[in-house]
Amino acid sequence: MSKPVVAIVGRPNVGKSTLFNALAGDNISIVKDTPGVTRDRIYADVTWLDRTFTLIDTGGIEPDSSDIILSRMREQAQIAIDTADVIIFITDVRQGLVDSDAKVADMLRRSGKPVRLVVNKVDSHQKYMMDVYEFYNLGIGEPIPISAANRQGLGDMLDEVIKEFPDKSEEEDQDDIPKIAIVGKPNVGKSSLINKLLGEERVIVSNIAGTTRDAIDTKVTWNKKDYIFIDTAGLRRKGKVKEEIERYSVIRTVTAVERADVVVVVIDASEGVTEQDAKIAGIAHDRGKGIIVAVNKWDAIEKNDKTIYKHTEKIRQILSFMPYAQIIFISAKTGQRLPKLFENIDTVIENQTLRIQTGVLNEILSEAVALQQPPSDRGRRLKIFYMTQVAVKPPTFVIFVNDKELMHFSYVRYLENKIRDAFGFSGTSLKFIIRERGEKE
Repeated sequence: MSKPVVAIVGRPNVGKSTLFNALAGDNISIVKDTPGVTRDRIYADVTWLDRTFTLIDTGGIEPDSSDIILSRMREQAQIAIDTADVIIFITDVRQGLVDSDAKVADMLRRSGKPVRLVVNKVDSHQKYMMDVYEFYNLGIGEPIPISAANRQGLGDMLDEVIKEFPDKSEEEDQDDIPKIAIVGKPNVGKSSLINKLLGEERVIVSNIAGTTRDAIDTKVTWNKKDYIFIDTAGLRRKGKVKEEIERYSVIRTVTAVERADVVVVVIDASEGVTEQDAKIAGIAHDRGKGIIVAVNKWDAIEKNDKTIYKHTEKIRQILSFMPYAQIIFISAKTGQRLPKLFENIDTVIENQTLRIQTGVLNEILSEAVALQQPPSDRGRRLKIFYMTQVAVKPPTFVIFVNDKELMHFSYVRYLENKIRDAFGFSGTSLKFIIRERGEKE
């Protein structure tokens, strides 16, 4: 199920990052051993009550003069409007209501997206409540007083935010048709790949109304099966700072990946796999999605009998954090191997939703333990009691042990490899949760 996306918008120095950090806590989505995953924290998963959502900080480079501030804020608001399900518009009670707040509020109001107006730095209600009421003048609803630095009022704010999420049952209705996100850096041929897929005679295409301006959802029917393709290629920002373009494309990749079941990472065969490709693939890996690496423009490469092996090896090396990803060599221009792409998508979806019986899992587990003894530390040996699968998309397993501290990362990887040997699980990551026996499931 895709998570709702919540974006934070506001002027410089009103406390966007403080609020982001207060909500994101320490569970920041930076994978330690993933090369090239964004170090500046743009997004994180937040859970409140029984709802989990992706929080996005649209901030970025802080401009110096007031007219630039307004244009930057408008851009951030546009990013939020394009990508988020709910927008948190944050203002500052001590600076009061400022002209640029009003202009951005107009834009947010016209967008029709749900907006929650938050007034920050209210660390004393007695002292500041009269000033909070001033923000009613923005005309986007009731101001919610908080202090991000003191973590006051965050619960009330989150209650208001999650009220705007779609009903869980509504979300599940849309879950039947597999969603495929096509991601990759600019000019690798994402659009031409989608256009080629849409241009195939056997494909029936219908555009889906009501999607945002930049991620275009297209329903494709191939061999009597429906797929929804999420295309993130639609947007080019002219003359913007490189960092901003990157931040923007990361946000858009995150939101597209969030909604997808399978992510097709398109890379350019003539360039080979780059650090930026690894960054984009890292986002999909991070989110536990099914992954296919599509090497495009394969028709333009001079080949001999070893070319494919060389390319595959190089990709595996740079994307070593996701050895399970499927790799396919295509040409969007000539349509080479596009039917194969659909076959791969089907395989990955099957693997993403594969359920394995507990009995079978534990046979593999006991065999694995017999072949390689679990680690020990200062005379205490890890005991593994049993393993069970608790979720799909991605397949998630809970392993019950005597002591979590003894479960070494490398032993989890060893068990993962054993499970993959038995069931394949090609194209999908697997998630393992380690619990001590006696902890509740």
